[in-house]
Formats: sequence, structure tokens, C-alpha cells
Amino acid sequence: MPESNRGVALGASAFLLWGFAALYWPFLSASEPSEILAHRMVWALLAMCVILLFARRGWSWLPAVLRSPRRLLPVAAAAVLISLNWWGFIYSVSVEQTLQASLAYFINPLMSVCLGVLLFSERLRTAQWVAVGLGVLAVAVMTVGYGVTPWLALLMASSFAAYGAVKKYVDLDGMQSLTVETLVMFLPALGFVVYLEATGAGTAFSVSPAHTALLVGGGFVTALPLLLFGVAARQVPLSIIGMLQYIAPTMMFFIGWLVQGEEMPLARWIGFALVWSALCVFALDQLSGVRSRSRARTRARLDLMAQEAEREREPEKHARPDNEE
Repeated sequence: MPESNRGVALGASAFLLWGFAALYWPFLSASEPSEILAHRMVWALLAMCVILLFARRGWSWLPAVLRSPRRLLPVAAAAVLISLNWWGFIYSVSVEQTLQASLAYFINPLMSVCLGVLLFSERLRTAQWVAVGLGVLAVAVMTVGYGVTPWLALLMASSFAAYGAVKKYVDLDGMQSLTVETLVMFLPALGFVVYLEATGAGTAFSVSPAHTALLVGGGFVTALPLLLFGVAARQVPLSIIGMLQYIAPTMMFFIGWLVQGEEMPLARWIGFALVWSALCVFALDQLSGVRSRSRARTRARLDLMAQEAEREREPEKHARPDNEE
């Protein structure tokens, strides 16, 4: 599979997992979002160690990264940004505002596209601009539907868009980058967990064994989609990543509406319809682009074959007069 197609598949898988995560964190409602976040950071490092073990990846690369501020700084920035995003998401689904999380990830692809154009000089085709325009209109309608400025959604959207952009500057593969990100946040998170348990405010071991297991499992729920996203972000343009991100908010939308029973006024229905219209335009443009690239590759192969045949005939032309003599 070509690298670009593999990157699209990995990115789509990451956002599917993020969509399902909206069902996971409400099971930890006995804990405050800040405590859940701390445990998420702690156990994410354990999850990455397990993943590295199964992938048979060594640790020889790590000391060089830790000794190099140039390589460590963007990874540390990514760790802080994703931590902000995690807290916002955990809080929103815990207080049954999953539709606001959905709005955040509808806004986020638009921010990713803009960052791709501004920072990396990515160019959008006409159909892609149409899709972005429909997305902007959808976000505007859904924002009006809330009646107030959705600060929580804006926090999640901006932090994750910036996270995707920073990953472009990380000189590590997806697995290595995520390992260092979790390592950077490990000690602060562990310190907070220890403080909570020492003061009696922690819930890790006082609720139930199932609750403890869910806190530990949060590390794997965190690490796997981030690992997939980290690989995808390095293989495909931010403009494509931005469009793939509509998968997660669509799932969150249905979870908030059908599972958690949040209200669905007309404005949100209109916004949802506009988002799907944007996705249809983008999908058709992508299909057209694949066909155009396939035809271009076919023409290139035919031209190459014709050139090789012409070169084979040239010696025969030069040899023919000698044979006649």
C-alpha cells in the first residue's frame, strides 16, 4: 500500500477510536476530570512501553533525544497541547456535554486546514475550498444553536489543531514521539496522583476494582489512537488530516444525541446536514484525484515504454546501411 494511502487509513482508524472514547470516560464519573487526566498520563506511558515491547523496538534512540533540546522541545510542546485537549474532552463527556465535544472536532479540521495553508504552504483545490466553506457554515450554525460562545469546544479545537501542526516539526517516528510525550508528562502526573492518594482525595483504589481497571485501561485508550494519528500526520498533508477528523465528531454527535439524550434543536440538525455535505464534496474530490493520478501514472508508463522502444529501434537504423554495403 502506498504511504499516502496507508496514512489515510491510519488517520481514519485514529478518529474512529476517538469517537468511541466518548463512551469510555463517563464510566469514570466517580473521579474528577483532573484526576482522570493524571491517570491517563501515567498509564499512557505504561501502554507505550508495552507497545514498544511487542513491536520489538529498543530504547537506544531515547538518550540522544533527551540530550537534544532542539529535538525535545517540539515533543514537549506537543505533550502540553494534547494534555489540554485531553482535559477538555474528559470534562465535556463527564458532564454530558458530548455535543460540545462534537462541535470542537467539527471546528478543529477547519483550523488544521488553515494551519496547513499558513505554515506549510499547502494548496487546496476548488472542491476542497467548497468543502471547507460548507464546514465553516456548519460550525457557525451549530455555534448559534448553542446560544453562547462554546469556550470548551474552542479550547479542544485549538489545542488539537496546534498539536497536529507541532507534530510536523518532530524529528521522530510516531511511536517514538508518543513515547517521549508520555514521558514528559509522567512525573507531573504521577506527582499529582500521589498527592491525591496521600490526602485521601484520590479514587484510584477506593471505589471498586472495575474503576481501578478502567483508570489503568485509559492509558491504552489514550495511546493507541494517538500513535495512529502521529504516524498519519507525518505521511499525509494537514488538509487531508483535517477532513478525516470529521469522523470523530460525527460519532460523538450520535453518542450525545442518542445515548446521553442531549437536546437537538433545529440549528444543530442544519449544521450536521451541512457537515455531511462538506464530507460528500471532499470525498468526491478525493475520488476524482485518485482517478486523475492513476491516469497520469498510466500515461507516464506508456510514454516510458514508447521511449524505450524508440531507443531500441535507433541502433537498427544506424546498422542498416552497413548491411547494405
